[in-house]
Amino acid sequence: MRGLMETQSMNKDSFSLRSRLADGGTPALNYWGVDSETGKLLDVLVGPIDNFKAILPTNSMNKKMIRDGIRLDVEGARSQYQDVLDCYRDFGATIHITPPDRYLPLQIWARDGSYMTPWGMIIGQMAQWWRRGEYGPVMDFCAQQNIPIYEKVTAGCAEGGDFMMIRPDLAVMGYAGDRSQEEGALQVKDWLNKEGVEVFLYSFDSHFVHADVTIVMLTDNLAAAVTDVVDPALIALLKSRGIRVIDVPYCKAMQLGCNVMSMGNDTVLLPKQNQFLVEACKAEGLKVYDPDVSCITVVGGGIHCMSLALRRERFGNGG
Repeated sequence: MRGLMETQSMNKDSFSLRSRLADGGTPALNYWGVDSETGKLLDVLVGPIDNFKAILPTNSMNKKMIRDGIRLDVEGARSQYQDVLDCYRDFGATIHITPPDRYLPLQIWARDGSYMTPWGMIIGQMAQWWRRGEYGPVMDFCAQQNIPIYEKVTAGCAEGGDFMMIRPDLAVMGYAGDRSQEEGALQVKDWLNKEGVEVFLYSFDSHFVHADVTIVMLTDNLAAAVTDVVDPALIALLKSRGIRVIDVPYCKAMQLGCNVMSMGNDTVLLPKQNQFLVEACKAEGLKVYDPDVSCITVVGGGIHCMSLALRRERFGNGG
């Protein structure tokens, strides 16, 4: 019994406000951590829906809806939120919910303010003032769960919807200026370069808000992207690593069709509204969870925005 307890203790991590070693070589976590977008999902952080009650002027589409008098279907959104959680439960992932804060109306988007690495959580810097406080409940959660903070963005804004840990040696950090900024992206790139990770900086038009509107990983060797708008150099890089790319039409992406959560084990979670990618994934032999999230995506965020992987199996073990 003593040996089992000692082993369990060794497998756990300890909370710290900065685990990053200045010159690189930061040890990977024992229990928590994500070294790819596609390893089997074991633990996921989902933002709380408690304060998701109105459409806010977070982007041009939302501003138009507000002008047109469109209102959020709160009850519909809450029901669909539970459907998403049911998908995670059915897959076998452990669900964690960020502690709700009544002053933070968009906490549902768990991935926007922070992002997980093999070495701990990066606390991002949000561009919009009404979201900047989202770091607080995330840091509280990390302290409660003994998840170390790898680092905190200070050089500019850098949001989680623009970060992708493709593989242990390759990451993408996007920036459009309105949300993530080049200065913040360069800071994240510097940290990861020192850990031996190649980081592709992806500049794109602010019309798309975040990178995960136009590109997403589905499995270890398969991505989906709007190739008409994604930087050709990024597509070429993925292909050079043996990653095939499903071309998603622009009109489907604007329905958040690329806002997909890879769950590993050749399984994906994506909106029912994007039948194009549902059928494409099934044609690839993937298992598809496709709940209706139309009452949620109407405000400009999707399943990937709601979900932050906290723990996955290591790359190559089931993506």
